[in-house]
Amino acid sequence: MKIFLIEDDLTLAHLVCQTIEKYNFDVTIATNFQYLDQEFFELKPDLVLMDINLPYFDGFYWTKKIRQQSNVPIIFLSAREHPMDQVMAMEYGGDDYLVKPFNNDILIAKIKSHLRRSYGEYAMAKERTVSFQALTYYPERLEIHYQANTELLTKKEGELLELLIEEAPKVVPREMLLMTLWDDIRFVDDNTLSVNMGRLRKKLEDIGLSDCILTIRGKGYQLNWQVD
Repeated sequence: MKIFLIEDDLTLAHLVCQTIEKYNFDVTIATNFQYLDQEFFELKPDLVLMDINLPYFDGFYWTKKIRQQSNVPIIFLSAREHPMDQVMAMEYGGDDYLVKPFNNDILIAKIKSHLRRSYGEYAMAKERTVSFQALTYYPERLEIHYQANTELLTKKEGELLELLIEEAPKVVPREMLLMTLWDDIRFVDDNTLSVNMGRLRKKLEDIGLSDCILTIRGKGYQLNWQVD
């Protein structure tokens, strides 16, 4: 499920993002505060976390704009604790309100509650899998399963493996992997992909898949192994 975090305090935004991502939600932090409605409609999130004090226009304004075209759940996160602020948040179309500083467990509980109410139990229960031969990857859990073995991946390792599985047994060009992970390869150290690939190989080895990611010199990487 995609969550759009509208918070101009980047330190706080990254802390909230890290907390939410532990529960396998896909979080995007707002960047274009002058045109947040455009960013919202491009992202098409399943839930919005909205601050009130923002550059250009406040959270009430943006909630009203979003409500003109979407019923997505909106939870306000604000340091403003006056009852009238909470009333206004609801009047403009908000669904809930948390006063900063808030308890992370309460935030996660509210997110899950509003997602269930809006999209049904499947929103929290249904999950996607990608597989190649006997290897299965669960993106929402960041877990790989092979035979009776299980291992946890980081988000980057998972993105690498998912692309390798989707293309397997074809060779995936190095540039394609870089663009999938970082969008613009100009800002990525050349060793970054190699380091992440090495970590992924080690975790696959730990569950019984040795030498399953092949380096094809001058081309890229290939997921393949001989079935016993």
